[in-house]
Amino acid sequence: MKEIFGHEEWIRAASCYLRYDVFVLEQKIPAEMEFDGKDLPGQEYFLILDQNKPVATLRYQKKNTECIQPERFCVAKDYRGRGLGRRLLNAAEKKAVENGFSSSYLVAEMTAVPFYIKQGYQSCSEPFIEDEVLCIGMEKALI
Repeated sequence: MKEIFGHEEWIRAASCYLRYDVFVLEQKIPAEMEFDGKDLPGQEYFLILDQNKPVATLRYQKKNTECIQPERFCVAKDYRGRGLGRRLLNAAEKKAVENGFSSSYLVAEMTAVPFYIKQGYQSCSEPFIEDEVLCIGMEKALI
């Protein structure tokens, strides 16, 4: 499997393809909510490919000058439980530290909270609804 980071159009397309499969088709999130207008040219993504098939992705963006905000993070159903999510999140955090960021904030679906806790994240908000899904804000110091 190959890990890729970049902003090229084909990376964005592969990421959106996987997100459509996981969030829209599998989780039944309306497409107009999943595709929120932030997937613009120049937006950076992490992507894992198995051959040419996108199997894990996250949108890498900054929240502010000190904090990144990994978003739209998903792993294809047949690839879950193989450590790809951890691998991708670690890569994003490493890139953030290299870019001078000191923390990470993300919005976690409640079902994913145990995963994020294992990765060192802590809850920092009350539960709320985002894209018709119950979520919570989580944060982690990176340095």
